[in-house]
Amino acid sequence: MSYAVKEIFKTLQGEGAQMGRAAVFCRFAGCNLWSGREADRATSVCTFCDTDFVGMDGTGGGRFTDAEALADAIAAEWAGSSANRYVVMTGGEPLLQVDDALVAALHDRDFEIGVETNGTQIAPAGIDWICVSPKADADLVLQWGHELKLVYPQESAPPELFEHLAFDHFFLQPMDSPTAAANLEAAITYCTDNPRWRLSLQSHKMIGIR
Repeated sequence: MSYAVKEIFKTLQGEGAQMGRAAVFCRFAGCNLWSGREADRATSVCTFCDTDFVGMDGTGGGRFTDAEALADAIAAEWAGSSANRYVVMTGGEPLLQVDDALVAALHDRDFEIGVETNGTQIAPAGIDWICVSPKADADLVLQWGHELKLVYPQESAPPELFEHLAFDHFFLQPMDSPTAAANLEAAITYCTDNPRWRLSLQSHKMIGIR
């Protein structure tokens, strides 16, 4: 299998339970909930995505012919000690492409593997950290993992719809939109009143990193 990758870069994880951890981000091209074209946004299942996942023209991006080639590119971007290596498979929707061969190749290179997914695809075995971010009106088939991170508010996806699921951590992340200040206030209030949920902020945007 070949892999279409938008970009590969090393940074710090900016959100959720792994916030502040060094990681190589491998952003896959393509998503099943939005084409990535602004003309399609209003009629898509997910209308609020803030990520460019179209094409393979980003830093380190391209078409990788097999799992070994992609794992080598990720390892080269880490360019450091084999201790605490961490890669985040993101997108777009990474589980449209991540497979057993890639998981094995990354583990062979001493990477702990995280994935950030919309939960509409089942994850292959062996992924070390699964973060699911449900989207309103999308079928949630991946109902277990380590971290559920709900962009808030979504009218058809209230937090109480998900809190019975098998996750270790539950986060609300204020939607980055023209009403961001009100969304933050609403998320703070919800987490204060419902302490099972914790607030997740996009700290990478605050400190000016990718």
